Order: sequence, then C-alpha cells, then structure tokens
Amino acid sequence: MLGIHGDNAPMNTEHTAFVWTIAGSDSGGGAGIQADLATIQDLGCHGCSVVTTVTAQSSVAVTLVEPVSAAMLMAQLTTLLSDLPPKAIKIGLLADQTQVALLADWIASFKIHYPSVSVIVDPVMVASCGDALAVDNCQDIKSAAKSALDFKPFKGLIELITPNVLELGRLTHSDVSTKAQFAAAALALSQSLDCSVLAKGGDVSFGCTDILDDTHAQTHANALDTAYKSNGWDLELAEDYLVCRQVRASSKLHHNGRFWLASQRVNTRHNHGSGCTLSSAIAAVLAQGFVLQDAVVVAKAYVSQGLSAATGLGQGPGPLARTGWPNDVSRYAKINLCDGNFISHHLNQHLDVRSDLVATVLSATDQATAQVRIASTPPQNILSHCFKVLDADLGVYPVVSDLTMLESLLAAGVKTVQLRIKTDISELTTAGLAESVLGKSALSRCESGKSKSGEPELIVSELEAQIQTAIALGKHFNAQLFINDHWQLAIKYHAFGVHLGQEDLAVTDLAAIQAAGLALGISSHSYFELLLAHQYSPSYIALGHIFPTTTKQMPSAPQGLAKLTHYVALLQDHYPLVAIGGIDLDNLAKVKASGVGNIAVVRAITKAKDPVAAFAELSQAWEQCSLSEELAVKHELDAKHE
Repeated sequence: MLGIHGDNAPMNTEHTAFVWTIAGSDSGGGAGIQADLATIQDLGCHGCSVVTTVTAQSSVAVTLVEPVSAAMLMAQLTTLLSDLPPKAIKIGLLADQTQVALLADWIASFKIHYPSVSVIVDPVMVASCGDALAVDNCQDIKSAAKSALDFKPFKGLIELITPNVLELGRLTHSDVSTKAQFAAAALALSQSLDCSVLAKGGDVSFGCTDILDDTHAQTHANALDTAYKSNGWDLELAEDYLVCRQVRASSKLHHNGRFWLASQRVNTRHNHGSGCTLSSAIAAVLAQGFVLQDAVVVAKAYVSQGLSAATGLGQGPGPLARTGWPNDVSRYAKINLCDGNFISHHLNQHLDVRSDLVATVLSATDQATAQVRIASTPPQNILSHCFKVLDADLGVYPVVSDLTMLESLLAAGVKTVQLRIKTDISELTTAGLAESVLGKSALSRCESGKSKSGEPELIVSELEAQIQTAIALGKHFNAQLFINDHWQLAIKYHAFGVHLGQEDLAVTDLAAIQAAGLALGISSHSYFELLLAHQYSPSYIALGHIFPTTTKQMPSAPQGLAKLTHYVALLQDHYPLVAIGGIDLDNLAKVKASGVGNIAVVRAITKAKDPVAAFAELSQAWEQCSLSEELAVKHELDAKHE
C-alpha cells in the first residue's frame, strides 16, 4: 500500500475512510469494480463494492452483460450500510433504468441520515473497446448503444457527474463537437441535475481510444489537429470542463465557478478503465476531507501519472498503473478561470453593497475594464519572469496590525514580517478598484460609511501614512516587510513585498507588482487554491488555516496536519511554504513534523503580554524542532550504513 508520498508505508487503518463503489464487474480486471477498488486502496481508503452488473469482457471485447436482481442490489446496500458506512460513494455502470430508479430512491433515504456523504456518478455507457454496457431489460447490446439512461432521478441527490464527450452529448441530446458546445452542454447538465459536472474532454477522437498507437497515427493525428483546432480544441492537451454548483465547504469565490482543467495529453493506448479510475479517485480524495475542486485536480493528476506508467496485459488496451498519491506538480492540470463572477463576488463581499448598487456604480466601460484585467492577469503573463526569489528559511513569520508592535519586533531583529491592516476601505483599495474603476465619487461615498463592526473606517490618508511609516521601518531595519492587500501603496513606497488572498488575484494588477520588483506571497486553503497560487510563481505560498483561528472569519474548515503534509509534499521543492492558522507553542512541533519550513504566527505574538519575548520563544522552539529533525535524519542515514 502506497502512502501519501508514494512510498511503501502501510495504510493507517485506525482512521481509514470507507469508500463504496456501486458499479459493474469487469472480468478482465481493468475497469469497473476491480479498477475502483485498486484505486481506492492506492489512495489510502478502504473500498467496499456493490455489484450492479456482471460483464463478460476482456481487453478487446464485451460479450455479455447481465444485471444482478433488484433483491441482490438492495441486499448489498443494506448489509454494507449496517457495518461499513461510507465517507463517499462512486456510482458507475448501471445496467438499466430500473436500477437507476431503485438506486435513486435508496440514495434519497440514505441522504436523510448521511447528508454530508458525497455521491459521484460516472455515467458509463460504452466500454473502452467500443461495446455498449448499459442494457435496458437485457436487450441487444449493440442496439442499446443508440439510447442513453435517464439520470434525472438523481437530480439534487448527487454532488458530481463525470461524463466523457460521447456521454455528455447523449445526456444532453446535443452536438458537442466544438469546445463552446461542450462547455454549454456541461452547464446545461449541471442545471438539469442540480449538481456539479466534470465534463471530460480527453476523448479527442470522440470515442476512438487507440488512434495514437496505430501505424497511421501521425497522419491521423495531424488531420485531427487541424480539425479540432478549428473547433477550439488542442490535440496536445486533455481538457476537462468543471462546472461547480454550490460546492460544500468551498471558498465562496469558487463554489459556483467554472474552470477549464488542461493537462498534457499522455500518448498511450493503455487507457482501459481511465473513467472508472478518475471517478473512484475523486471519491477517495473526498472521503479524506478534501473539497470537490481538490478531489478533481488530485484525481486528474492521478490518472495522468497512471496513464504514463500503464502497460499492456492482453491484446487490447491495458489498464492504468496504480502509482500512489500524485506529488509531481507537473502532473497537475493548469486551471483557467472561465467566468466573470470574480469581480461581482469581490464587489459584493468586500464593498458590502448590493448587486444593483454595483451595477449603478460601475459603468459598462468600467465593468469591461475590470473584466479585461481579470482576463489579462492569467499565469502565462507572469510565469516567464516570476516574482522575487526569497531565502527559503523564513522561520517564524509574524503577522501584525500595529505599528508600535511592528517597530518593537523589527528592533528585536525580526527579519521577515507582515503588516495586515483590515478595513472595508482597505479591501476596496486592495482590489485595485478605488479610483481606477469605481471613480472618486464612489470612493468618497464608501469612505464616509462605517465598517462592518460599526467602528469608523480609516480614511485613506491615515491608512497611507501608516503603510508609508511601516515600509520606512522595514527599510531602516533591513527587513523583508510584506504589506497585506494594499498593493498600490506597497508599490508607491517601495515595500519589499505584497501578500494577497485568493480573492485578490483576479482583480489585482500583478504585472505592476512584478514590474516594481516586489516579492509576492499568496494565501491558499486547498489543493485547488495551492495550484492557482503556483501558476503565478509567487515568492512564497501560505498554507492555511491549519488549526481553528479567531483572527478572521474563514469559509473553509481547518486544513489540519494531514492535508498540510500533502501540500508540503507537492510544492516543498518549488517555494518557501508557510503554514498559518492557530499555530502556537503547543502544536508547533506537530506542524514542523509535516515538513513545512516556515510558520506565520498571529495570535501567539499579538495577544502575548510581551510580543518580543513570545517571538523569541517561538523562534527558539522552531529551531530546536529543526535541529531534532536534522539529528533524526542523520541517525537514520548512519543506521543504513552500519
């Protein structure tokens, strides 16, 4: 059993999550129940199976499909639930409409008692070899391929459905040959089933699974390349479209977002069971407490590396390799934001105004300007230059909001520190919309109001004076001072760096920050946000919040140490990583054990009677953890050479 780092560590059975697969049996072992169970175990969970259908198939053909009886299907569900309740459920091959209706009724009852358990549907209709699998009342297999099961009974009961190109077209009764049609069909399916949709665009030949391995592959590929580029597709990429619909525990910025997920296409014919593997991997990651967007990007990376290592077993396409949790960031998809809801989200959330007021304040020209900024700030404009590279050893990184405390820490020798002043007007300034988008009159109206707490807001001149003073102090003490949010003022007074939250990325002029030579730190709260941050090549990435915190309201649950360990394994060789959120002397050693190199601390310093002494104590404890870690590694190496 591979551990989270892809090593051979045994699975921790004490807290193992149970993941169910409700699907068909593949006698060849490459897809269906067999592929699901292998994937679920490989990703650290225990798999349970409910067989819907028995298939007689190999790597080259499906010769018979036989559903189990309704009594057997229900008996499996009832027996399992009494002893091994699931953390997530994957539904694959359903033989007929009767099974769809039966399972939908069962899920409706199940959700009453287990509302937080995610259900993922992979609408399997055709095997990799091209033979149909869903057989309505055991009718002829080939004629069944002309019809599709109706999944409407699952409306409102499932979290995600994962159709490929052919399945999406059949489910929506639409032409999906162009990229625009494909995206529109995915959105329509999301609305009709009231769930998120991961529309898989990897079937670039619309069903032919081994074109890249034929003797005429290059000629065929060149013809396809010309055809698909004219329709918006890129033959070099495997592009999936994710439509999120009210995703639980997700950032408000993303829980209704739409995204293209693009990975390098893997040139192999050994892709048997790729759809089954993807959906069961999503279920396994969800079962371990990750949000849906995280589960999708991890599962897609898992499939990518499984395809790369796949080998043939029979005469036809072979199954994917099981290679453990994906920790190679190059396997992860590039995320492209596809809609304009980020600007409206930012205005509504941070200006605390209603959508009709936003429409009044922003002229059509200003809205277009904001949308252009969103579209012109993508990672590809930033990656070629990157932001300032920092010393990886930031150590204990204080985050303060008071100039007096800032000066005392700097005078005591703190070399990396962040000034975080949070006000409603400051968040307006952060968004880069102050005068350039909202206009001076709108800005003055906002300035005259009250903050959410009822206290008078800082006027811009006072805020600017504080930031100017802080930057001057940072330079005087030769420290790396990061300004949270207020990037225009940071540029104006030549700060060392800027720290931004995810919601700020879409509406901040990152190119201006880069051109000014400032360092950039970005917050993240999930795999999905970590990957978005990575695409901008920042100076460091903050990982949080690890433990419960009272310093600010967080839409996400605490990440915890297990997730932190995953994040560190993915990007520790690429950036200084900073853990943040509820870290103090009591849990500091556990945080260090995750492998993270740096910690940002707020309450443990700002709420201490003597902030300088608290910083010194935390720094000493962190260094001792580092020394203990080095000694443990040295002891392990010495033992190997004895």
